[in-house]
Parts: sequence; C-alpha cells; structure tokens
Amino acid sequence: MLNDFTGAEYIYIACGYTDLRCGIDGLASIVEQKFQLDPFSSTLFLFCGRRCDRIKALYWEGNGFVLLYKRLENGRFQWPRNGDEAKALTSQQYRWLMEGLNVEQPKAHRPAAGLSMV
Repeated sequence: MLNDFTGAEYIYIACGYTDLRCGIDGLASIVEQKFQLDPFSSTLFLFCGRRCDRIKALYWEGNGFVLLYKRLENGRFQWPRNGDEAKALTSQQYRWLMEGLNVEQPKAHRPAAGLSMV
C-alpha cells in the first residue's frame, strides 16, 4: 500500500531520526511545531527511526488521520540524515525511496530550467 501511495498532493520526509514510538498526535505535532507545516493538508509525511528498516507515514484523509507503518524484512531505506528538516520529494524520488534507492540520484537527469530560444 505504501509503495504505490497516490492520494497525496505533496510528500515530505523528516530528515534525521524520529522516535517511532510516536503515534498520530506526536507525529502531527512534529509536523506542525518543528517543520511549520500543516498536518491537515493533502500531504504524506514520512518518518524514519535509527534502524532504517522501518518507517511511519502520516496522512490526513479529510475526516481523520491514517498512520501507516512499514518494516522491511531485508534491506534498509536510504534515508537522508542531513539535519532536522522536512524535505519535499517528487513522486520519482518517493518511488526511489520505496525501492531502496537514495532520493538524490547523482546520475538522474535533472529538469532543465531558465531556457529560452534565441
């Protein structure tokens, strides 16, 4: 279910480590107070603990929160540990994360910006 999640407009991951003992209220509080984001928006928020083999996802469904928990039997998530920030992911980066890849693929083609025809 989490691998092909398509209900969210935006996806954010909490870089660094999160205490996965937190439930819905604790994770929503982290989103609101630490990252100054709205937990009631159509956004999927992802959290990872120290072991990198399990994640929690928080999503507001319009009339209540959904809390998803995934534990890998083999392998680890390539989770960014660069501080305590929320990082927005593209749908491609989200797929990479769920497939066990790093969200910053150095060989991936980057979108071109600021182009003009002369």
